[in-house]
Amino acid sequence: MEHETIKLELIEWLAKLKDLETLNYLKIVKESATSRNDWWNDLAEQQIQGIQRGLKDIDEGKVVSHDIVKEKYGL
Repeated sequence: MEHETIKLELIEWLAKLKDLETLNYLKIVKESATSRNDWWNDLAEQQIQGIQRGLKDIDEGKVVSHDIVKEKYGL
C-alpha cells in the first residue's frame, strides 16, 4: 500500500472516530513524535529505580520465561 493511500485511509478513519480515549492517545503519540524531550526525563525517581532493578535482574539472570509463567498459572 502506498504512503498516500495509507494516509488517506487514516484521515478518513480519524474523521469518523468518536472515542475520546483513542483520540487523546493519538494526540500523545503525535506530540511525542515531534518532541525532543526524552520520556525518561519525565519519570519519577521511584520509577527509574524500578526499571534499573529490573534491568539488573535481567543481567543477573533472575528471570522466568513467559512460557513457564503461562504454564504455572494455567494460561
